[in-house]
Amino acid sequence: MLIVTSLVLGASLAGPPAPSDQPLTLERCLELAHQQSPLLRASRARHEASLAHVQTVKALPYPELSYDSDLQPKPFQFGREGESYLGVTQLLEFPGKRARRGRIAAHQADAALSDVARVRLQLDFEVKAAFAGLLLAREKLQLAREDQALALEFLEKTEQKYQAGDVAEVERLRAQVEASKADNVEKAAANEEKLARAELAFQIAWPPDSALEVKGRLGRPPVPTDAETLERTALERRPEIRQLELAQACERLAERQARLEALPDLEVGAARHRVAGEATTWDVTLSVPVPLFFWQPHRGPIAESMASRRALEHEAEGMRQAIRLEVQKAYTNAQSARDRTRLYEDQILAQAREVYDMFLFSYQQGAIGGIELIEARRTLIEARAGYAEALHQHDLAIAALESAVGE
Repeated sequence: MLIVTSLVLGASLAGPPAPSDQPLTLERCLELAHQQSPLLRASRARHEASLAHVQTVKALPYPELSYDSDLQPKPFQFGREGESYLGVTQLLEFPGKRARRGRIAAHQADAALSDVARVRLQLDFEVKAAFAGLLLAREKLQLAREDQALALEFLEKTEQKYQAGDVAEVERLRAQVEASKADNVEKAAANEEKLARAELAFQIAWPPDSALEVKGRLGRPPVPTDAETLERTALERRPEIRQLELAQACERLAERQARLEALPDLEVGAARHRVAGEATTWDVTLSVPVPLFFWQPHRGPIAESMASRRALEHEAEGMRQAIRLEVQKAYTNAQSARDRTRLYEDQILAQAREVYDMFLFSYQQGAIGGIELIEARRTLIEARAGYAEALHQHDLAIAALESAVGE
């Protein structure tokens, strides 16, 4: 536990990441997020507080020092009293009370550590989603620039044909409109790419005034396993299940603690007794409360702990069912996203490219008009953009599946 705490403290006290000229990979982004995320650092601090609380509840009660001055001639004449007591008293709790409080606090500290894992799991998903979002925005910007280049190429060819008298004025105007539209699309894509870069910088706590470049491509590898195996793994690894199990353990200990509280503690005291003109003596005191209404004050806490434990058991069962459903949905989405990407790779991309090349050749030969070439170009760009979207959805589905499994 000491080693874990030291690592947590080291991570929480680390300085901000130093910007580097090297592009960031997904693994590096996750590493930076683990070091610098304010939410993750806050959860680590709460875990540190819970560890300190363990020592607090296990501490022995303070001894009580008392002084009693009797038979004073006048108030506050301590040097002339006829009788005085100077003693110390220590409360000795019934065996097991202090140890059980410590075990409850230790379970609560473990639950706080599980919450750190839960926050990190959610953070991992957010970073993966932001990273994939930036890759998609970058791909869309590249496609927009290619579309812009194609539109300018089309405008140039149309201008040549117009000068040669092969096309009408309307074809030239149509080409100019397409070039303007492509320019607007490129500007919008550049803005989306900028926003996606800011989103990733936020997730990894990257300095806002520093450049951020990433290295990677859309299309993460699929998860090569079956849904049942993933469900079993999720039930073993998800921190929410661990938190509920620890909460149940705490309630069981709290119930036993409530029963122990009904048992009396012992108070031991020793005092120096001085009487004027007499020999100094010592007094020893042992006191135990008399439980006249033995169980009455503790029935409420016992019943409360039992009811809370039953509620947590039902909540844990509901959580297991919810996790199974989450894994099933995420696995189905991942399989569906994989199939969509394969459809683009096997058919759509090649067909769209072939159609565009055919129409471009026909337009150059004068066999078709500009409107047909424009539609073919749009189909090609839309196919490539659709493929990028499919890869992005696949990456998001894989990230959601990893989060659902607790990886």
